[in-house]
Amino acid sequence: MITDPASRESGFHVDTQCPFCSVQCKIRLTKNIPLPGTQRSTYSVEGIPNAASEGRLCVKGMNAHQHVTSTDRLLQPLVKKDGKLTPASWEEALNRIRDNFLDVSERYGPDAIGLYGGGSLTNEAAYLLGKFARIALGTKYIDYNGRFCMSAAASAGNKTFGIDRGLTCRLSDIPLARCIILAGTNIAECQPTLMPYFTKAKENGAFIIVIDPRVTATAAIADIHLQIKPGTDAALANGMLKVLLSESLLDETFISDRTNGFAGLKQHLAAVDLDEIAEMTGLDKAIIHKAAVTYGQAETGILFTARGVEQQTDGHVAVRNFLNIVLATGKIGKPGCGYGAITGQGNGQGGREHGQKSDQLPGYRSIDDEQDRAYVAKVWGVESQEIPRKGVSAYEMMELVHQGAIRSLFVMGSNPVVSNPNADLVEEGLSKIDFLVVADMFLSETARMADVVLPVTAYLENDGTLTNLEGRVLLRETTIAAPGETRHDWSILCELAEMLGKQRYFPFESAEQIFNELRLASRGGLADYYGITYDRLRRDGGVYWPCPSTEENDTNGMLFEQAFAHADGKAIFHPVQSRLPQEIPDEQFPLTMTNGRVLSHYLTGVQTRRSPSLAARSVENFIELHPRTARKYKIEDGEWVEVSSRRGSFSVRSRITDKIREDTLFVPMHWGGVQNVNKATSPELDPNCKMPGFKTSAVSIRPLR
Repeated sequence: MITDPASRESGFHVDTQCPFCSVQCKIRLTKNIPLPGTQRSTYSVEGIPNAASEGRLCVKGMNAHQHVTSTDRLLQPLVKKDGKLTPASWEEALNRIRDNFLDVSERYGPDAIGLYGGGSLTNEAAYLLGKFARIALGTKYIDYNGRFCMSAAASAGNKTFGIDRGLTCRLSDIPLARCIILAGTNIAECQPTLMPYFTKAKENGAFIIVIDPRVTATAAIADIHLQIKPGTDAALANGMLKVLLSESLLDETFISDRTNGFAGLKQHLAAVDLDEIAEMTGLDKAIIHKAAVTYGQAETGILFTARGVEQQTDGHVAVRNFLNIVLATGKIGKPGCGYGAITGQGNGQGGREHGQKSDQLPGYRSIDDEQDRAYVAKVWGVESQEIPRKGVSAYEMMELVHQGAIRSLFVMGSNPVVSNPNADLVEEGLSKIDFLVVADMFLSETARMADVVLPVTAYLENDGTLTNLEGRVLLRETTIAAPGETRHDWSILCELAEMLGKQRYFPFESAEQIFNELRLASRGGLADYYGITYDRLRRDGGVYWPCPSTEENDTNGMLFEQAFAHADGKAIFHPVQSRLPQEIPDEQFPLTMTNGRVLSHYLTGVQTRRSPSLAARSVENFIELHPRTARKYKIEDGEWVEVSSRRGSFSVRSRITDKIREDTLFVPMHWGGVQNVNKATSPELDPNCKMPGFKTSAVSIRPLR
């Protein structure tokens, strides 16, 4: 908490947490009073001990305050006049939004309005955005950028276990594991404060297996690095399952007592040929065998997946096949064992639980389930038939914008013109939409296209809860005054609801009041927050969900110790076919492009590029390619190249390295404009979870000379 909240010009210190990745490290930020004769304040940053990061901070957390104090902050509303964004009053900006929403709803129906949220919003804002869409506007079209983050793992966890929580175990279980598989996750750059857990595990004798087409900083700690062809993860899991079966490394008792469907998987594996798997994945058969045997023989083990596995058009079933490995060996529900989906965004876990997904109501309830609808309707004080039915996923909303079916769009905490696949189509759609509203801290690439831009508060100024990758709910509080005319995102929604005549459904005057309704709306759902209160979070520092009781928490963070979340208490095996990626390189587009993160940036870089310390580390985008690939296409290190696919093209600087497969290119995802990798990524979606196939785009490359 702040010891001196007098003004933003005086000194203070505040205990907060990092706004970036899913670890949600705790921070003490001190603003020092300027010395006599100077004008510039200085800041001191230190980590606060906590159960997740244990007091560690990475370079992003150390510099997170810089974007908050940036002179680029939006401090008053902007409205478009004569094609130009100009300063306006809140009254004018909100009146424009209200008038447009009422007009569009009357002329075309409420479904002509769309809402697009984000995985960095607090639980309170995410909850309220979902309620605002369905009750204040009556539209079914709401989704969020977390669709591109956790949807494959979330849907796989729900189908396999009956519940989706990022980690089924605790971070403290990692040092207890004797074998750890890291599939498609570069923790050293994406969640660096977690790396000591893995180094501690290695000190304890753990064997680490990394699955990644690149030799990342994470792969550097591996005992086995499976440098796989992008898009063949499901096939690799089949190969490992085949070995586990043939070497009799299965936990037959666990399979019999706690799972269903193994007979079908066993029948499927009988037809799996390890030589074919090796050819498909680009791996040696012997190393697949060694990896599987090592994991199977280990007394304890944890398997992690992230975007490398999940951002594919078969991401859902690829994750399910890795979950088959976990279940087949019985490595779940006990210390040192489990499965973890490494969440990317700060509130990637909580953001997908309470209603900003198109198919979801608070508490991870289904919007198509009549009992779920009836329960939430009662909490909201409406009839269940007043709650719209399921809409579509984030990218499909952009297609509806392009087609003109969605005529007005409200974007909060996201930058879809950069983050979506097939970015040229998205930009074209947003350029011709009737009305675009963006609530953001900065003039992002999407905000520049808006008709109205609303300035919102930053993490240092906005109270609320966030849920980290473990499923631990954390409270972030502050009494720092909002700068300029900025407002909290949730308060903007409440005021708009009042202007739309829906005030009685949005009577909130604080984030805590919203959270108390969220608790009630989630009660009895899969993600049950009912037993969590702000006072409890202040006292305990964090509480795992599910937490149905306001008494002592009845969970220790370990899921599935006795039963899974399906009605019969059993997990479900699911046979998965081995398949090639959705796009196969050909003569015109001979290479496979994948994408990902770098240490110094976050998402589309809207915040981190406003931090001088972070921007200086990665000034521009780049493409990694193997030396032999560079020679083949006559590309020199450091020169600008054009990368093209069937969707479009972008230009970046080359970076030649032997730490990537010869048939693969890698491009970070944090830049827009001509450097936007998503101009070339595929819009094809996973049929189960609507995740785009970001990781396997067939492309060509040429030097720009």
